[in-house]
Amino acid sequence: MAFDSGAVDDVPVKDVWAALEGNPRAVLIDVRTRSEWAFVGMPDLSGLGRKPILVEWQTFPDNRLNPAFVEQVAEQLAAIGADQSSELFFICRSGGRSLMAARAIAARGYSNCHNVADGFEGPLDLLLHLVKEHQVEIFDIPIARITEAYLETLKALRELDI
Repeated sequence: MAFDSGAVDDVPVKDVWAALEGNPRAVLIDVRTRSEWAFVGMPDLSGLGRKPILVEWQTFPDNRLNPAFVEQVAEQLAAIGADQSSELFFICRSGGRSLMAARAIAARGYSNCHNVADGFEGPLDLLLHLVKEHQVEIFDIPIARITEAYLETLKALRELDI
């Protein structure tokens, strides 16, 4: 999937998922705060065999810009083998912080930075969206899969030591 690499663009969630599915080098970077990861949850990429990169753009509770943001993202990208041409998708709650974060990374020479339009409100919003979009009965959703995702989230939070 090709996106305009000349500027940071807003990409709809469905297109982001398609890019992550189709391009093993594509990376999702969650720039929300540690408290948001803990209380709202994290994007689940386990079906793709990957995890999002987690780096705060602003710190909680003081909302100060993270002065080491660019270096922390660059280190984590290098650790997974991503480079300056890899497709990078930035996400926050509403799209504002992630847009600023994507611009900061693009200014450092990363050529394929994209903002996830509409952000990430958490698993419940995603679940309700999928139920409506696919006209699924809520009672037909397999509870075992939901439980597995919940336990994976708890495990990830323990690793973050939040």
